[in-house]
Amino acid sequence: MIRPLLRAGIEVVPDAVPGSAIPHVVGYERERVFGFHLVDYKDPRFVERLNEAWYDLATSSGLIDGNREFLLRLPRGTRTAEEDRRRRTMRVWHRVRLLERWDLMGAGAATFLGVRAGLPGFAMLALDNSVWLLADTYETGAAVYAVRDPAGSPGVLRELERLAGKDEDREFRREVGEWLESRRRHRTTGADRVG
Repeated sequence: MIRPLLRAGIEVVPDAVPGSAIPHVVGYERERVFGFHLVDYKDPRFVERLNEAWYDLATSSGLIDGNREFLLRLPRGTRTAEEDRRRRTMRVWHRVRLLERWDLMGAGAATFLGVRAGLPGFAMLALDNSVWLLADTYETGAAVYAVRDPAGSPGVLRELERLAGKDEDREFRREVGEWLESRRRHRTTGADRVG
């Protein structure tokens, strides 16, 4: 997994995912979405413009920190993108650093960040949980967009509660349960200090 990501301009920072990282699920409210950029497949500079849109949104939304680091959902324990697609390996957060030269929508989408060059499909999270940044494909083009404060989304929290008891992947279910319990403890401690 490391070499293809390096070709895409992403360096994995091993064993450095913050315990506070919210698990990624669908369920956020529409009003939390901002910065939606769709690039038409017919655009002669399609991949280049998609990369530009991603970088503009990643920097303006606060996804990338001062060390150019953020979290990226990648397969757990898969060596190749083909194996990941075949086995549908569970994806988890990995801390990564954006290198000086990168191509997420071309070289990246051809590996773990999509189906092939120009067809991205990935989720990223700011280290402070303030924003999810997503890339996906649509009928007329591919897009990047951001979701503000996913940990504060009632829809996301409902989905996490549901998955904590029902998800088939035991490891993911455990991670969701630990995150929810940590959130409860933090809220209780904060409420005690206020009262």
